[in-house]
Amino acid sequence: MAESVVTNEHPEGDATRRDFIHIAAGAAAVGAGVMMVWPLVNSMNPAADTLALSTVEFDTSKVAEGMQIVITWQGKPVFVRNRTAAELTRVIADNDASDLKERQTDQERTKVGHEPMLIVIGSCTHLGCIPTFGSGDYGGWFCPCHGSHYDASGRIRKGPAPKNLVVPNYEFTAGSTIRIG
Repeated sequence: MAESVVTNEHPEGDATRRDFIHIAAGAAAVGAGVMMVWPLVNSMNPAADTLALSTVEFDTSKVAEGMQIVITWQGKPVFVRNRTAAELTRVIADNDASDLKERQTDQERTKVGHEPMLIVIGSCTHLGCIPTFGSGDYGGWFCPCHGSHYDASGRIRKGPAPKNLVVPNYEFTAGSTIRIG
């Protein structure tokens, strides 16, 4: 007695209807898997309101020489100060001062070509109070909570604060416009 062998291929080698059904079912399964995983992956993206707060743009030409503006970025105050020539001369002369707790030159805290503009987060590095300008011993900020003194470059000079006022990531985008974040 002869046994007959059934093959999945048509005698000419073409795919059969069964092969097409297997390919279509596999493609549908992959599509369904992607559709099930996509909401999970998409939920890990930041919300629209969070993205809106991630950067802020500000025109520094509104800040006259010797003035300071406070803007808000990510819920924190940011001091934008247009320093006078006398302030610049003093902070550059103090680059090598012995009482600097955190060594940083004024040039490291500003952008080349925009040295009069100082952008710092207006939160004391000791306990987060908001320092006031002009009442410190070094011509800069004074934190009334615990007595930290910062110079006009935002460097800690005296008091319990361990670090300089933080310089956020920023860049000058067009002329006098800055983008923080």
